[in-house]
Amino acid sequence: MTLGLSLGVVVGYLVVALALGLVAYRVSETTAEDYYLASRSIGTLVLLFTTFATLLSAFTFFGGPNLAYAAGPEWLIVMGTLDGVLFAVLWYVIGYKQWLIGARNDYVTLGEMLGDRFGSVGLRALVAGVSLLWLFPYVMLQQMGAGEALVGLTDGVVPYWGGAALITAFMILYIGVAGLRGVAWTDTLQGLFMLSIVWVAAAWVLSAVGGVGAATGAMLEARPEFGSFGGGTYTPGFIVSTAITIAFGVTMFPQINQRFFVAKSAATLKRSFALWPVLVLLLFLPAFMLGAWAAGMPVEVPEGANVLPVVLNEYTPAWFAALVIAGAMAAMMSSSDSMLLSGSSYFTRDLYRPLVDADASERREAWIARIGVAAFATLAFVASLFRPGTLIEVGDTAFSGFALLALPVICALYWPRTTRTGMVVGIAVPQATYLLVVLSSVLPLVPTLPRTVLGGWDVALGLMVLSGALTVGVSLVTAPTADGDASRFAVTGD
Repeated sequence: MTLGLSLGVVVGYLVVALALGLVAYRVSETTAEDYYLASRSIGTLVLLFTTFATLLSAFTFFGGPNLAYAAGPEWLIVMGTLDGVLFAVLWYVIGYKQWLIGARNDYVTLGEMLGDRFGSVGLRALVAGVSLLWLFPYVMLQQMGAGEALVGLTDGVVPYWGGAALITAFMILYIGVAGLRGVAWTDTLQGLFMLSIVWVAAAWVLSAVGGVGAATGAMLEARPEFGSFGGGTYTPGFIVSTAITIAFGVTMFPQINQRFFVAKSAATLKRSFALWPVLVLLLFLPAFMLGAWAAGMPVEVPEGANVLPVVLNEYTPAWFAALVIAGAMAAMMSSSDSMLLSGSSYFTRDLYRPLVDADASERREAWIARIGVAAFATLAFVASLFRPGTLIEVGDTAFSGFALLALPVICALYWPRTTRTGMVVGIAVPQATYLLVVLSSVLPLVPTLPRTVLGGWDVALGLMVLSGALTVGVSLVTAPTADGDASRFAVTGD
């Protein structure tokens, strides 16, 4: 298959996704609740797959197999089992309570919910500002992944910046016309596509190398250490820290946290988080094992390249490799469009409207949201051209930043004694500290601070504990403000 046909598969996929988004746009209402939350009408299948597809990204499709190729298959334990189960539990602990509160009070964003509970525009703006800050590297991660994907698919004919620019332009166009309903529909299509294509890819490659036994034997012969648990990168500190920060971070991702508001019923929500661990394992098992098995295959993975496209180009026809790359780009787009849509809602509802123009019409707010999406995506694209780290490094930075929000939010949801000052200190101090840690690794002016301590434990894990301790401790020594209203969160559910 020629380069033109390979690119045609990718572009054709983008066109199909865009067409589906346009159909959704035609049946949508012109209200903010419909644009951002699809009028809280999402059923089980769509909720499950839109959350699934939104979470899957370049970090999963390329970063995960890359890490399994370099360090061994234990990455499957971190993401496929620990995180699958832990996130499902948090979906119940945080998501169900948020759904009950959101349905009663018509909240659209996390900042709006917390700001109303504590009577604080400042807290609302702080949550939105922190969320947008960490959203930036994660959008950049998708653009980096798209650039690298097309380089791998076309053997470098399409440059890195070309792939990153393609997904940026598509995201801006798509979010400009489609709201959450369109995003959720295309997510469902993309999630089903990714799940099926990755299993077909695994079966195809395994049949070419002689089956699971032969692939595993070759992997162990080339890398004997892959046959034992732990060691190398996979220290207990790395495994536990990564699983916890990713699972808690995911619940605070704007694009995931807003999914907690959109279910049409409690039964929809409960079925979704019960099925979640199974769905996650079904995807990660073939994707990550392909990366690990590649260590024993006679393939040459250039430095800085992604292992999955290299393996597919070696063992499958070009048209099929292009389909898988299209699936990977679907993963990036399904994450990016949701990120930008949620980011625009945080910007307009938690920053622009309360701080700049409280009387803005919905039409003006919609235009501000679209302009914000275009500016945000363009800036992230420019930053992605500098490649500030690997996909895993960039993704882990964003996960940890969001994870620092989780414990203060849990306190607010379940402990009526939580005060506004406790929330502000519990969020601001750990966030500022972690930002210094991140900046110290990229800015020479900031003294170098460690990302891990005590033999491999992520410093973000310690800052999560600090965020919870500060929220509780400061709340105990400060009084609730007159503007706060704990009864806003007093809901019951079965």
